[in-house]
Amino acid sequence: MNGLFITIEGPDGAGKTSVLEELYPRLQLEATRKIEKTREPGGVRIAEKIRQIILDPKNEEMDERTEALLYAAARRQHLIEVVLPALNEGNIVICDRFVDSSLAYQGAGRRIGMPEIANINEFATEGTTPDFTLYLDVDSDTGLHRIQKNRAHQYDRLDSEGLEFHQRVRHAYLKLAEENPVRIHKIDARMGLQDVVESSYSAIVEAYPAFFKSL
Repeated sequence: MNGLFITIEGPDGAGKTSVLEELYPRLQLEATRKIEKTREPGGVRIAEKIRQIILDPKNEEMDERTEALLYAAARRQHLIEVVLPALNEGNIVICDRFVDSSLAYQGAGRRIGMPEIANINEFATEGTTPDFTLYLDVDSDTGLHRIQKNRAHQYDRLDSEGLEFHQRVRHAYLKLAEENPVRIHKIDARMGLQDVVESSYSAIVEAYPAFFKSL
C-alpha cells in the first residue's frame, strides 16, 4: 500500500461529521492524489445494514459483545470493499471513525476491555492501522449538550447512554492519544467549527506535505 489512510475520531458531540464535511472539499483542492471520504460503521451496502441494526434504539436487548462483533464485521466489509482497494491504488482515504472508536466505546464505554476489543479488530482488519488520526476532543458535558441541542430527534443507542458512559469513552480516547502521540493529533473541539476545520486541515497537510500541493 502506498496511499494515505486518515481517520477522524472523537466522542459524541465533538462535531466529527460537520468537520469532515467542511474539511473534505478543502483537501480535495490541494490533494495530489484522488481522495475518498467514507464512514464507519457503513460506507458499503452490507456495512450500512449492520449500522442500522447497531444504532437502532429499539434494539435494547443487544448484548455488549454482540455490538462489538457487529462493529468489527461492518469494519471488515468496509475495509475490503473501500479502504484497502483505494490505498493499494495510492489514493488518500479519510474515514469518519475506525478501530479507535471500538476501543473507546465498546472497550471502555461498555467495559468489555480495550485489549479484548483490540483482539477482535486485529482479526477483522488484519492489522490495518491509520497513518494519521485527528482526535477531536470535547468534554462529555459539552458533547451531550450539543447532542441534545442538535440531534434531539435523532437519538441512537449510543447517544442515549448516560454521562458516565461518555466520560469513560473520552478518557479512553485521551489514553489512546497519549499512547500514540505520532499517529493521533489532538484538537480542541470546543472551538468554533471553522477553527476546528482550520486546525484539522493544517495538521494533515503539515504532516503529509508530499500528498498535498505546496501552499
